[in-house]
Amino acid sequence: MTTLLSLLSWLIILLHIPDGFLSVAVSVIFWLITIVFVGIAARQVQKDFEDRQTPLMGILAAFIFGAQMLNFPIAGGTSGHLLGGALAAIILGPWAAILVMSAVIGAQALLFQDGGYLVMGANIFNMGILTALIGFGFYRSALRGSTRVKLVVAGIAAWLSVMAGALSTSLQLWLSGTSSLRVVMPAMLGVHAFIGIGEAIITVGALAFIMKTRPDLLRDSEVRSHGGRGWIVAGAGIALVTVLLAPLASAYPDGLERVAENLGFINAGKEAPFHIFPDYTIPMLGSTPLSTILAGALGATVVGILVVLLVSFLRKTPGRAPRTSEQ
Repeated sequence: MTTLLSLLSWLIILLHIPDGFLSVAVSVIFWLITIVFVGIAARQVQKDFEDRQTPLMGILAAFIFGAQMLNFPIAGGTSGHLLGGALAAIILGPWAAILVMSAVIGAQALLFQDGGYLVMGANIFNMGILTALIGFGFYRSALRGSTRVKLVVAGIAAWLSVMAGALSTSLQLWLSGTSSLRVVMPAMLGVHAFIGIGEAIITVGALAFIMKTRPDLLRDSEVRSHGGRGWIVAGAGIALVTVLLAPLASAYPDGLERVAENLGFINAGKEAPFHIFPDYTIPMLGSTPLSTILAGALGATVVGILVVLLVSFLRKTPGRAPRTSEQ
């Protein structure tokens, strides 16, 4: 019972699995699966590209990066944060969303050591690929519905995407021999059922705002070329605001360390071979609000630019000619 209660303190950050928690075989398998999906996503984005997607993908990547720094409290003294895969897929389509989420998760691991390097393929699969495909797949059932129906279904899709990521993580830990499935899976799904509610609320709120102000930005929208490009500045501003709010995020501790101690695999975790901006801080500034804000702003800028460069590269490679928003 004590072990189960401790497992219920597992944060959403657990989905950023550190090296050592998954076996090499499981890690390699999910790297291969992720490479295949990312390759398919890149090809699909190239074939079905629209000019408006370049800035939109960059801004959305920056926003999701910043939003993932904003942990919100849930029951049991734990916290969670937006994953964003379902939101990105509903706005951009699943393939563009996979590229956005891959850039976000990759930057989190490489720059901030949030998640291991060997297990990065599993982290991208859990938080980026599954969430995008399941979120968009469920949302498609409401494409011909009213705005209210779309929002309700989007909320359910976001909740399901979180549950799918939690289930996948449980299975990976079990396959790696790290934890018993009958212990870890109920606990994971239990705590993420609550975290998924927060994901649903944020997703519905963001979509409601976009549907009201700029419905033409949605992938499934029949409206095109509504207004100018002022939304780019507005979107960048919203992404910046999320970063500025990062120091106000829930201070509840990460439950993963407690889980590892209780289940006896705390020593399996491996430190990153190097640290650039550990724990989302600038080393020379220490663990201060300013340090967190600057690190977050840097991360959001990097992922935004990375996505724009990636899309620009895909546009220049041989493939179908890009479509303008008027086509």
